[in-house]
Amino acid sequence: MVRIGLALLFTLVFASLAFAAEPAGAQAGLGSFFSYAVVAAGFGMGIAAFGTGIGQGLAIKSSVEGIARNPEASGKITVTMLIGLAMIESLAIYALVVALIILFAYGPAAKILSVVAK
Repeated sequence: MVRIGLALLFTLVFASLAFAAEPAGAQAGLGSFFSYAVVAAGFGMGIAAFGTGIGQGLAIKSSVEGIARNPEASGKITVTMLIGLAMIESLAIYALVVALIILFAYGPAAKILSVVAK
């Protein structure tokens, strides 16, 4: 059942990309540039969210195990864990910044290139 749902999801996602129309009057390759940028930004954020989620889960698991072994050190372990979680979360924020740069910095550049090329 999971395979069928996953196959259906991929079919719907990639079919919509295949049938997407190019904007009217777009130069060859410039319209698809922005669509590739959107896909790249989405994949980048997905990979970053997956990696940071795994990292945060492992950090919390280790800190809970450390507190269970030595409850007296729970304050130091908690502070260290929170600093580590902030560092891990900063990677997701950096990926978000890169994705936003890809979407908003290069998108207008493609429009400017299409005007200059005419």
